Amino acid sequence: MKLRTAALPCLLLGLATVAACGKKQEAGTSAAAPAAEAPAAAAPAASDPAQEEAARQAADKKAAIERALQEQSIVEDAKGQWAVSATASSTYSYEKAPDATLEYTAMKATGKPDVESYGDSGSAWTSEKADAGIEWLELGFATPVNATGLRIRQSYYPGAIIKIELIDEAGSKHAVWEGSDDTAYPPSTTSWFVRSFEKTDYKAKGARITLATNAVPGWNEIDAVQLVGE
Repeated sequence: MKLRTAALPCLLLGLATVAACGKKQEAGTSAAAPAAEAPAAAAPAASDPAQEEAARQAADKKAAIERALQEQSIVEDAKGQWAVSATASSTYSYEKAPDATLEYTAMKATGKPDVESYGDSGSAWTSEKADAGIEWLELGFATPVNATGLRIRQSYYPGAIIKIELIDEAGSKHAVWEGSDDTAYPPSTTSWFVRSFEKTDYKAKGARITLATNAVPGWNEIDAVQLVGE
């Protein structure tokens, strides 16, 4: 009897332990609460055509102002001089004499810019044929200078220039740039092809511009050329 009485508390203790363990397991294995669903992404706002058009017009206006300021700074540059003589590989004009001054002749590339807007103009030099291949325009300047740059105003279908050479007082030519003009010119806009370089150790009195007219379809016209230096 004494043995049974002692075993009873142990039996009760074991039952309590099993019950406690069972509760712990239930708590540990109970299903987790479902996660809250992420809110649906908001639909993009519909574009406003009127606002887009206004933004486009504002960007075009800004670009036009920048071009006008660039042209003004070039025209007023005290270190720049405009060509006073010119010859070319060919001309669209029916008058072919080197000093001819009729429409499209090489002499139309001398002096300050005078083509008012983008487009075909007899006030610019144009080669005899469009897209024929290699053509050149050679220009002379009144004062030989140690040159630092050349600026070319393209008034119709820009981008065909592939080489620029300066001509020294002895008549020798020095290439200062050669390659493909990858400039992204704005459509239907007169554009400047500008190249700057280290000051030459010789006096430049002229420049030759070579074009690949077949690289840019259409008549590649040049209105004016400015040599920069001192």
